[in-house]
Amino acid sequence: MPTVLDDTLLDDPARLAEADTAGLLRAAAMAGAQVRSTAEVAADAELADRLDLGRPRALVLIVRPGVSRSVARLLYALLAPACPAPVVVSEAVPPWIGALDVVFAHTDDPFDRELAAGVERAARYGATVVLSAPNEGPVAASLAGKGVQLVPRVPVPPELTFARGLAAGLLTANALGLLVADVQLLADQLDSEAERGHLGRDSFANPAKALALRLADRIPLLWGLDPIAVAVAQHAGYALGSFAGVVADIADYRQAMTRRALRQAAASSSGERDIFADPDFDTDLPNYRVLLLAVHSGPAADAARHDASHTLPGAGVVAPADEIVGDEPVRAGVLALRFELAAVYLGLATATTGGGGHYEPASA
Repeated sequence: MPTVLDDTLLDDPARLAEADTAGLLRAAAMAGAQVRSTAEVAADAELADRLDLGRPRALVLIVRPGVSRSVARLLYALLAPACPAPVVVSEAVPPWIGALDVVFAHTDDPFDRELAAGVERAARYGATVVLSAPNEGPVAASLAGKGVQLVPRVPVPPELTFARGLAAGLLTANALGLLVADVQLLADQLDSEAERGHLGRDSFANPAKALALRLADRIPLLWGLDPIAVAVAQHAGYALGSFAGVVADIADYRQAMTRRALRQAAASSSGERDIFADPDFDTDLPNYRVLLLAVHSGPAADAARHDASHTLPGAGVVAPADEIVGDEPVRAGVLALRFELAAVYLGLATATTGGGGHYEPASA
């Protein structure tokens, strides 16, 4: 059922801070710090030197529960189109793993015994393993000194470690020569996005609050116009479910257009609500919100946006390339953070989240 948002809360910083007893907004705003700390850990572990192996036979991205799935799918979307080596996304370490392969895994569960068994097998067969995980439990022990572990230094709730996982994956791909991503710029732009999304900024000047308002009382249809945007949309759906209790439809735009009934419903209900409508009597009110996500830029991307906007004239377009400077990994990271913040705001303003947990903030 669509959520009902107390929009007065969003522009009351004192009430927001009081509602956010778990410190989720502060934790989300530490995305840039997560990226920087991961880069520092990678430098300390000499990741670049240890991955100076030449082109791998394959890069295997392991998907585990939590944000790991979003991380792996985004990394795949960033790498696959022009990667000189095959990129494989798998739920577990595949049986064919060998000494010429590189395995990357991100997890926040140090007791994931299935992952631990797979990492141990990959290391035993000579594969190079990069593990983004806490330094405890069976998962950390499975490396047995035979791989590179990137240990978190900035503690945040597990639902908000996407930035750390993305940074670890980008640093791995950079070291292997499979991608050129500006991780420092990513950290800077995440800091800027966190500042724009600060709870003290009014909704009209706060993109995360504005996004939360657009999603309130609607069923979000998050349709990506390019593969990277689809991957970000998948993480947005995860964040909305984690913090706001909102179920979102995630799809590639072209695939979405093949679902005729949903396409017709979206086309008829994706406009703005009548502010004078009474939800108790106007049962035929629109209840979908179509957001078209775009990360790619350039003439082809612009043409795709134009065509989609013409087909769904009431849909909103979320395209970070219109606002920030940065390559596709940077734009994807910023868009993911915006949805995380929006999901937290939506959860706070609907009393869905706020006091469900606690984390220890990083020391000053």
